[in-house]
Amino acid sequence: MTSTTQRTQSRRKEHGVISRLFGKVNGKRDILVPYFNFHRVLKGELESKILKEIFRLRYEVYCLERNFLDGNDFNCGMESDDFDDCSIHFAAYTLTDEIIGTVRLVQPGVDRPFPFASHCQSFPEFALPHPDQAAEISRLVVRKTFRRRRGDSMEGISQDFMEKGKTEKIQPRTAMQRDKRGNSPLLLLGLYREMFRYSRQNDIRYWYAAMERSLARSLGKMGFPFKPIGPQVDYYGPVTLFMADLDELNERLHRENKFLAAWFNDEPIPFWIMAKTMASNFLESYSRKK
Repeated sequence: MTSTTQRTQSRRKEHGVISRLFGKVNGKRDILVPYFNFHRVLKGELESKILKEIFRLRYEVYCLERNFLDGNDFNCGMESDDFDDCSIHFAAYTLTDEIIGTVRLVQPGVDRPFPFASHCQSFPEFALPHPDQAAEISRLVVRKTFRRRRGDSMEGISQDFMEKGKTEKIQPRTAMQRDKRGNSPLLLLGLYREMFRYSRQNDIRYWYAAMERSLARSLGKMGFPFKPIGPQVDYYGPVTLFMADLDELNERLHRENKFLAAWFNDEPIPFWIMAKTMASNFLESYSRKK
């Protein structure tokens, strides 16, 4: 047997092991979020069926559940605003086509302000980047039935991850881990990956987000280093204006979690990284059983 044939067979065995442990790698099921599908709605596609489902989910959370907005102000049970026409929308679905999460990136252009301008200000000494290089994350929600506990955030981050989680805990789920609503915020992570990939493909380097500091800390644990660039204000609760530099974010991911870095950048995941991740997963499961 030639060395080339041996190497080919070895790679096939490795791929088989990975597929059995973590699910399909090159098929429809994602290696880290196998129970969800993600869709994107570009600017101007206001008649999209997906966008209408996004508006209904936002109405459900913002108007009916949280009472942030008056449902009487919206027709047909769909919440929308003046920034939807200049936004890229992202939606998460179950494998049975139920929408369960959404977020948008707002790019209003040089002639319009970002949404945060109506309720937040940056520090006077902070120089905002050019609008063409930036987008604002907003309208981030996860359906209530896909939050595990009462203390989970509206954005789908579980309470125990907020208290104990860290980047290294975000790993592919093995065949032994069938809980579709696990402690790691995988659904939220999938939405952020979709935004990250779109941003890298379209020369967006900076993200703004007006959010609670607890959410920013949780996102930092996931590998998203948001920095405060403005004072805290009261806007349906205390929020602070944050910004993330995607170049810094990408460098941090490659430094701290090579598996997550490859997954975010749609790069091949080397077998040694998969093996290391698998071993870490096994040891953590073993220690919990002791």
